Amino acid sequence: MEKLVVLGGGESGVGTAVLAKQKGYAVFVSDKGEIKESYKKILVSHQIEFESQKHSLDKIMDADIVMKSPGIPDLIPLVVSLKEKGVPVISEIEFASKFTEATLIGITGSNGKTTTTMWLYHILKKAGFNCGMAGNIGDSFALQVATKNYENYVLELSSFQLDGIINFAPHIAIITNTSPDHLDRYDYKYENYITSKFLITKNQTEKDYLIYDADDIETQKWLSSHKVKAQLVPFSLKEEKPRQGAYIKDDKIQTILNKEIITMDISKLAIKGKHNIKNAMASSLAAQMMRARKQVIKDSLEDFEGAEHRLEMVLKINGVQYVNDSKATNVNAVFYALECMESPTVWIVGGIDKGNDYLDLMPLVREKVKAIICLGVDNAKIIHTFDGVVDFLIETTNAEEAVKTAYKLASKGDTVLLSPACASFDLFEGYEDRGRQFKNAVRHL
Repeated sequence: MEKLVVLGGGESGVGTAVLAKQKGYAVFVSDKGEIKESYKKILVSHQIEFESQKHSLDKIMDADIVMKSPGIPDLIPLVVSLKEKGVPVISEIEFASKFTEATLIGITGSNGKTTTTMWLYHILKKAGFNCGMAGNIGDSFALQVATKNYENYVLELSSFQLDGIINFAPHIAIITNTSPDHLDRYDYKYENYITSKFLITKNQTEKDYLIYDADDIETQKWLSSHKVKAQLVPFSLKEEKPRQGAYIKDDKIQTILNKEIITMDISKLAIKGKHNIKNAMASSLAAQMMRARKQVIKDSLEDFEGAEHRLEMVLKINGVQYVNDSKATNVNAVFYALECMESPTVWIVGGIDKGNDYLDLMPLVREKVKAIICLGVDNAKIIHTFDGVVDFLIETTNAEEAVKTAYKLASKGDTVLLSPACASFDLFEGYEDRGRQFKNAVRHL
């Protein structure tokens, strides 16, 4: 019996353990931190051996194969030792994909991947597809493979999940864009991070598709210097009509695939902003590839409600609009958010910096931001960059204090925008927790 060790007892780890047990592996789950009670119950109910708050090295090093949760860096001594011993260390996505015949659509990118994943899932569900949504979103892919019988999966994939693939090959891959993110995990080298993103197309064949942003300089650079087997399908706000792909003509999105053209009025898109035009292009191209009906695609672009924590309109109070953009954990995501702002903005920013260069935001901050509220433990870099650029720059230590401060600074017609540019683990459990605490504080004003 093959021995599978799962490092990390969270969503992907527990899902992998359940699937592996079902497929006849001897499974052991090890987490250096505390495993949540809800996950412990699942492990106990499936009679899976586990340990919490420690790593038993003898058991781990005896593995035939190891599934490493995406939050665990490749460079920790334990993972290095396993690889030196020749033990394969893979991701949940790699493991689960071996046990499904479903058509896989993989979506990655620095920004927009959650919205594009949810939008495409919305289209396919509406079009009647038997479809699951997993990866970096919802129930783990492995758990769904173990317990559901979906014929198609839309998978949101982070660079960390892609780092652990060997044979995983989606039929359709989407790279929404590339911008510096998670550089602390990639030796602070942007090129290492970009290489990770393009692992999504590594095992694709000539029968598969790679949908990508033709306006993205780093994406174009990578494609010009690397051979890709998949059919390349670009989308662009700037380029002229491609042979196949998506572009803009007369304020309308045009998508072309195998000579079939779908036209969509930009003003009718359910969610606004230039980046969401691109998300709409990517998701509608993928839906066309899956042969969803034209009318369903058009209807779905109009009635999609967007992702929670991504430019989510919370409430308007005394003429001030409060916007939750907690998912904006890098500078490029904040750039999109500020670009969308059409009124003076009180910007709530901060958290764990992942190698950000805030200077990219300077023109938009000068043009649109009237006050900056820091929401993080260490705000030195933000203060150093923007001190003297805005009228007010204030530090806070929790969501309630940040929202109350914003309430005092904002005037009728302004926007209060939580768009942190940073990870959230200094003060919150994650970006979802940060977003929900922000929304709760707004509702209690």
